[in-house]
Amino acid sequence: MTMPCCRGFGKLALALLYLAAGCDRPQRNVIQGYVEGEFVYVASPLAGALETLSVQRGGQVNSGDPLFALECGAETAAQAQAAKRLEEGRARLEDAKKGKRPPEIDALEAQLKQSHAALELSEKEFTRQTGLFRSGAASTQELDKARSIRDQDRQRVSQLEADLQTAQLGSRSDQIDAAEANVRALEAALARADWDLSQKRQNAPQAGLVFDTLYRPGEWVAAGRPVVVLLPPENIKVRAFVPELRVGTIHPGDPVRVLADGVKEPFHGKVSFISPQAEFTPPVIYSQESRGKLVFMIEALFDSAVAARLHPGQPVDVQFGP
Repeated sequence: MTMPCCRGFGKLALALLYLAAGCDRPQRNVIQGYVEGEFVYVASPLAGALETLSVQRGGQVNSGDPLFALECGAETAAQAQAAKRLEEGRARLEDAKKGKRPPEIDALEAQLKQSHAALELSEKEFTRQTGLFRSGAASTQELDKARSIRDQDRQRVSQLEADLQTAQLGSRSDQIDAAEANVRALEAALARADWDLSQKRQNAPQAGLVFDTLYRPGEWVAAGRPVVVLLPPENIKVRAFVPELRVGTIHPGDPVRVLADGVKEPFHGKVSFISPQAEFTPPVIYSQESRGKLVFMIEALFDSAVAARLHPGQPVDVQFGP
């Protein structure tokens, strides 16, 4: 009489066992994955002691916010020296274009007036000696002397007129070209000094999380060594490894749902990358069973607001499809 009851109880237990097994059985559409971050390492191309650290680990920064500054005494002095040299070079160029100074031109004009007066006097003396020579009152030697003095005065006047004209014109064209080339070289030197000085202070190239700071104020930072590590939200992604049997059904742009422990609502994103190479390849593929061992990495991206809630290294469940 007890047999039917036992049989009914056994069927119920077996059904509950199947139900429990079904609950423990993983969903076929869910693939294990993890959150990955591509960090931005901010460094200075020049070496120096860390003077100021403007951020702390775990903080948020906007694009353009100051991150750190290195000591810049040598660069500041070099920039000031380059600026002074450029100022001097420009002054020399302007002086070459203007020619001689006004006092120097005034002196040449005074000398020219004296030469004109001397020439006028020698012309009269030569005329007088010519008349005396014709009347027999002067010798040939006295006439030649008067002629020589007149010719010298004429040459002196011509020379001073040429000197005055040259002084008013300024330097030669090749000298001006050389001065202009020197100014351009000094401008380039100043631009380099300005760049060196600016590189001692680094600002945030992107908005994001200050993931880490690698130096403390006062420590020496070698050239090119990162000081601050940033994690922009757009650089946060999810990676999952899909079996070869399913990778053909997934395409870039397909929707993705990501489930994280402790978070009720899923994170929605899109497939951004499918690896063209398998992560595991047997030595020789002969059978369907061997092909089933292949997995392909797939990456998914999210909006900045969604990605900011994910953390690198965090394990997640990934579902492909709407």
